[in-house]
Amino acid sequence: MLQALDFPGGTVPFTPEMRFISEASRERIPCYQVLDDNGNLIMHSSFVQVNKEDAVKMYSTMVTLQTMDTIFYEAQRQGRISFYLTSIGEEAISISSAAALTPEDVILAQYREPGVLLWRGFTLQEFANQCLGNKSDYGKGRQMPIHYGSNKHNYFTVSSPIATQLPQAVGAAYSLKMDGKDACVVTYFGDGGSSEGDFHAALNFAAVMEAPVIFICRNNGWAISTPVTEQFRSDGIVVKGQAYGIRSIRVDGNDALAVYNATRAAREMAISEQRPVLIEALTYRVGHHSTSDDSTKYRPVDEIEHWKMSRNPIARFRRWVDGNGWWNDKDESELRGNVRKQLLHAIQAAEKVEKPPLSDLFTDVYENTPSNLIQQEELLRQTIERHPQDYPSDVPL
Repeated sequence: MLQALDFPGGTVPFTPEMRFISEASRERIPCYQVLDDNGNLIMHSSFVQVNKEDAVKMYSTMVTLQTMDTIFYEAQRQGRISFYLTSIGEEAISISSAAALTPEDVILAQYREPGVLLWRGFTLQEFANQCLGNKSDYGKGRQMPIHYGSNKHNYFTVSSPIATQLPQAVGAAYSLKMDGKDACVVTYFGDGGSSEGDFHAALNFAAVMEAPVIFICRNNGWAISTPVTEQFRSDGIVVKGQAYGIRSIRVDGNDALAVYNATRAAREMAISEQRPVLIEALTYRVGHHSTSDDSTKYRPVDEIEHWKMSRNPIARFRRWVDGNGWWNDKDESELRGNVRKQLLHAIQAAEKVEKPPLSDLFTDVYENTPSNLIQQEELLRQTIERHPQDYPSDVPL
């Protein structure tokens, strides 16, 4: 009679058969979907209906983000800002997930989630101030453009190093748990982030500590120029959650209703059961990685066009909103015209605001400025006096 091993974590049965666990299952994990590519509800879909007010706001915010990306990208090409990075083709993930959360939920984003801020009320003027790095920028001009942050909106400032926000999110979630808060932490990352050690540390940390955190992975197929086939051999990201003991789901990231419902359910689990949840959203990065990239050098143009035209998340969601009688061409024209007008005005206004003073380079880290920083500031000012032509004249000294 075979016995079992009483081992930490549970009883492990013995077997006389030498059997290795397969490196992959025969079938890929299915992808949860509510709307088909034409914006029609799929029969027998498991979902909670979105009311008119929320649906129109979701759609309007997606269009606003799309317009904002286009104009800021053009502004960078004109030399008015130094850098930009779009969310084109991935708008449904950030905005639909944000719609399923509450303002008390804490966000640790990567750099393709400005839609969360838009949903929470971050203004076009605030976006412009950050991208221009003027005195009204909450980061005081210290960050690259698109590295947004807002205490008022529970949105931690974006950090460039990939995946560093993931273990930080777990720590923040554990603090919510200790304080008994009716809220969770949501953190976003791309498929490339799963190749970082911080991703694995964060998932294990969250599972062991039973932290109420939702990991949302935008699997858009490309980590800049590296395709997923060169990053991992597993069935995407979703299976990695199970390996760490985390409940997980794969969703169609271009289906706004699927993302909304998956996030809504994940939030309920995270808070009521005090557990982490992983959501893998399959999507595609239609735009270049950033203004420093030309993606046609490493992926076919017809692939980009297919996702842009046939699997466009905004067009798909509009068909559903239209079908409900909640939107029309007049609404569309007015929205796009108004957003464009407001954004152009915001950029012009941001350009007129003076830059943060030089002294801001050395503040906000230490309560009492250490001697080495005092010396650095003195040396910098002396250098500027000797070589004023080499320093921007619009930065107050």
